Amino acid sequence: MQNLRRRKPTEQPDANHTDSEDDKNGQKTRKPDKEEGQLARKKRKEAKKWSCIDSCCWLIGLICTAWWVLLFMYHALPPSIPQYVTEAITGPLPDPPGEKLRKEGLTAAHPVVFVPGIVTGGLELWEGHQCADGLFRKRLWGGTFGEVYRRPLCWVEHMSLDNETGLDPPGIRVRPVSGLVAADYFAPGYFVWAVLIANLANIGYEEKNMYMAAYDWRLSFQNTEVRDQSLSRIKSNIELMVATNGGKKAVIVPHSMGAPYFLHFMKWVEAPAPMGGGGGSDWCARHIKAVMNIGGPFLGVPKAVPGLFSAEAKDVAVARAIAPGFLDHEIFRFQTLQHVMKMTRTWDSTMSMIPRGGETIWGDMDWAPEEGYDCNKKNPKNDTTVVDNNGGESIASQGKSIPYGRMISFGKDVAEASPSEIERIDFRGAIKGCNVVNGTCGDLWTEYHDMGVQGVKAVAEYKVYTTGEILDLLRFVAPKMMARGDAHFSYGIAENLNDPKYQHYKYWSNPLETILPDAHDMEIFSLYGVGIPTERAYIYRLSPSVDCNIPFQIDISADGWEEDNCLKDGVFLVNGDETVPTLSSGFMCAKGWRGKTRFNPSGIQTYIREYDHAPPGNLLEGRGTQSGSHVDIMGNFALIEDIMRVAAGATGKDLGGDRVYSDIFKWSEKINLKL
Repeated sequence: MQNLRRRKPTEQPDANHTDSEDDKNGQKTRKPDKEEGQLARKKRKEAKKWSCIDSCCWLIGLICTAWWVLLFMYHALPPSIPQYVTEAITGPLPDPPGEKLRKEGLTAAHPVVFVPGIVTGGLELWEGHQCADGLFRKRLWGGTFGEVYRRPLCWVEHMSLDNETGLDPPGIRVRPVSGLVAADYFAPGYFVWAVLIANLANIGYEEKNMYMAAYDWRLSFQNTEVRDQSLSRIKSNIELMVATNGGKKAVIVPHSMGAPYFLHFMKWVEAPAPMGGGGGSDWCARHIKAVMNIGGPFLGVPKAVPGLFSAEAKDVAVARAIAPGFLDHEIFRFQTLQHVMKMTRTWDSTMSMIPRGGETIWGDMDWAPEEGYDCNKKNPKNDTTVVDNNGGESIASQGKSIPYGRMISFGKDVAEASPSEIERIDFRGAIKGCNVVNGTCGDLWTEYHDMGVQGVKAVAEYKVYTTGEILDLLRFVAPKMMARGDAHFSYGIAENLNDPKYQHYKYWSNPLETILPDAHDMEIFSLYGVGIPTERAYIYRLSPSVDCNIPFQIDISADGWEEDNCLKDGVFLVNGDETVPTLSSGFMCAKGWRGKTRFNPSGIQTYIREYDHAPPGNLLEGRGTQSGSHVDIMGNFALIEDIMRVAAGATGKDLGGDRVYSDIFKWSEKINLKL
């Protein structure tokens, strides 16, 4: 045992050993373990560090993955299972109108013509500049809007029209998409006409007895004929469909701006060539059974005014205030609002939406037909007022007076002041002058920069603008635009409809300056949503007029008292479908055309069918089946059923006459219009 020796402990390397000593011993020396350990721990700590960006990315990825998995499972399962899940949450689903009416035995009878409105129809490129290479017959408007993100300035250039003629700029041809696909969906998953088309197909309709009257909605109504012969195409297609369907007259279904557009068509088709279609005074009587206008802005839309004046509406004004400068200043060489204003001011169709009828219809400094409207009141479902065709009055609402007649007020105090307390300086004679050098704005030079400081100041010092003064305001701030507008549209009230001047096409889309066709058996319907706050008047303020900014903007700091929600974010709200006020959609069928009047000498029957808005109960309902919103109403089951019954042969009387939730008859009676 004495030969056993203890194992020597492993010697720690001497930190003082030099490389020469290691070389001498034939061994290699490592770095000190202490430093190496610290370095390793530091690296592990950095690797484990979790940033906020990492968390957000993981959260977004998790949500998207879960959503797509659930969506895949929902569509992969047999149809009965998703339906069972939906009904378990929402309750039993009603049959779609097409299925319901097919069970009742209804079948296709009268041919149906759809007339889309502004912005809902697709537009495609046929000729363009070099920046648009590869886009031949690709959609510039509608679809995915991919080119807006890929080449925004090129897209704006090609979507704009010539500022002098209102037609194609040199070297550019953008044309409407044809067929039912032109406006069935505005964007993937966002239907416009698709639901109505699908339900009509359930009772036997197909493309031979359905027609989408697509047109370039940017053009003035008469220019759609001058450039594309769109009115002639509508005429020939209706004639063909009537002839091939046993002589059964067509049911026309215009939506939004399609309503005044088709009103223009009915005058054009009767007028002699070359200005008109030469169909004769009985063409409508021979070819049209009914015109069922959906959300028709017959008397214009107040929100068109801020769109032309400052390129904004309520939602844009809020976004502009939340991120000041983002929409005004140059970002990646794309100044959003300025480009939007420059582009949309070349679209003559936007001027067809300017309110018509002046102060007689919309009110003045201290009066408006909707005065007394209670903004806090929701139209109860059980408060429907059914009236006979001679007119009547719905449930009235009482409330404080709201200055709806003052369409634009510079300051909340001005909007609420007595007319005698408001000192106004007339802007019409103000001297304009440039206040910035043209080169500082590049290609964003707009008519506002021709006004100068004095011109901008003069507009603000006038303080209040009624509907009648809005036209003078727009002529002052945008003279080129309004020169084209005045050549194609009119906004007044005719004193003598027999005056030869009203034979000009500029009056044909204004129901207050034109006569309905001589077609006693034809029916006209106004179908529209109610129960949604809708823009009616605006409070403005001056914005800093530097560089290329738009000098005016809606003052979103102006709000009503807590109990008064009619004033929100600088906008006075009234009953409507979120886009068109009830007054504009309903007045003509409630009073202007009701019975035999000078606007309706043949006594065409008119009906009002209102649809009280009910939002979807949950996400599974999509955009809902009871919506009264301006576009979502196209999926409203009650509206679709009304249209289908008329297409199958029913009359307005068969539908039950008028169905009214709003105070449209009461408001109409307040308007002193010679009938």
